Amino acid sequence: QLQLVESGGGLVQPGGSLRLSCTASGSTLDNYEFAWFRQAPGKEREGLSCIGLGRYRTHYIDSVKGRFTISRDNAKKTVFLQMNNLKPEDTGVYFCAASRDPFQPVCTAELRERRYDTWGQGTQVTVSS
Repeated sequence: QLQLVESGGGLVQPGGSLRLSCTASGSTLDNYEFAWFRQAPGKEREGLSCIGLGRYRTHYIDSVKGRFTISRDNAKKTVFLQMNNLKPEDTGVYFCAASRDPFQPVCTAELRERRYDTWGQGTQVTVSS
């Protein structure tokens, strides 16, 4: 069974960068699609980005387009979220999620939380001066 562990969070100043990692175990990644979600203080969890089976099929919400980049390395069993030009509103707990569906894409522009059935424990990102 697939298990996910996020890492790479921390405290960063506005304008800074962080790279989050989501390391998988228990299965190969070949058939899984992945997403990153964020839960800001006092807010519901929202989808930020996802990546399909082909590394070039990605989606982003508007607020992170041009600043965040999702990628995957199946050989290393790791999915990354490179975050640049961070803003205070990027503060929150970041979750990695995964799922597989042989009939239709999991990674879509809607970034629906319910499409993902495996979750990590989250990593805290705080953007503050």
